[in-house]
Amino acid sequence: MKLKESIESVRNQFRADSDPFPNDEASLDSLRIKYIGRKGLVANLFSGMKDVLPDDRPLAGQLLNELKVEINSEFDKKSKISKDDISNESTDTSLPGINIPIGHVHPLQQTLDDIKSIFLDVGFSIAYGPEIDDDFHNFGALNFPPEHPARDMQDTFFIDPETVLRTHTSNVQIHLMEDQNPPLRYIVPGRVYRNEAISFKSYCLFNQVEGIYVDKKVSFSDLKSILEYFVKKMFGENTKMRFRPSFFPFTEPSAELDIWSDKRKEWLEILGCGMVDPEVFNNVNLDSNIWHGYAFGMGVERICMLKYEIDDIRLFYQGDMRFLEQF
Repeated sequence: MKLKESIESVRNQFRADSDPFPNDEASLDSLRIKYIGRKGLVANLFSGMKDVLPDDRPLAGQLLNELKVEINSEFDKKSKISKDDISNESTDTSLPGINIPIGHVHPLQQTLDDIKSIFLDVGFSIAYGPEIDDDFHNFGALNFPPEHPARDMQDTFFIDPETVLRTHTSNVQIHLMEDQNPPLRYIVPGRVYRNEAISFKSYCLFNQVEGIYVDKKVSFSDLKSILEYFVKKMFGENTKMRFRPSFFPFTEPSAELDIWSDKRKEWLEILGCGMVDPEVFNNVNLDSNIWHGYAFGMGVERICMLKYEIDDIRLFYQGDMRFLEQF
């Protein structure tokens, strides 16, 4: 049996390599990986079992297991000797170890986790989509006509005339409505890109969370109730809020949601929202007489800055430990 010869060959090779057994940790780990690692010699022998004749497999399996036990036993003996050596040293192993910093969750990730948790609790699922997309999904299907300012080079990073770095996560709602039949209830977190001057309030990339809900009976009051729920969960039960009429190409009617800042004594916009424009449904071949929906979009940086009273968006991307350690 060919496998039996291979087993003996590995056994003899191991005995040669382990005589004497390595004393340093690096060499010991290297020997362990070579023989009993996930892609080691013993694992390779086990993978060869598929080529053994059925009648020979019981014996081959027995021999393989004996080899594995033998090699593991040798490593166990070495480990026990090492522990005995340590116990005989003058070092007091009962002393507490050195506290190694384990880092912090980035404030943007904390905020994103909070947003996702809030919407998951009320029945939304999470979807992701491409950061590089075609003109149709990023603009055309969302009712951005060719002359719309958002198509201008100063706002959008173009890969080529028909391909862009997405300017919003709204492109994913088009993919979702193309690929799945309603009802749909998703939030879509992800990075978006704008060709903007970097300052304390704007950056060339940021994170958004898109929300989309499509069903046969969806109203603006449904949209208001879910966003009021979100604001109270994110900023507190006593947060004052208001909806203002606004305009977005892919929602009609549209609104912006503001919250009141006691510190700044002013209203601050946190997100845009509205009812999905019937033309958007038509663009993805859904009957707008049957299906209705709402959509909303928020910037994670914006939410984080308001929640933690951060006044410069650039702090999120500079890696300054004095800033990050506060979270």
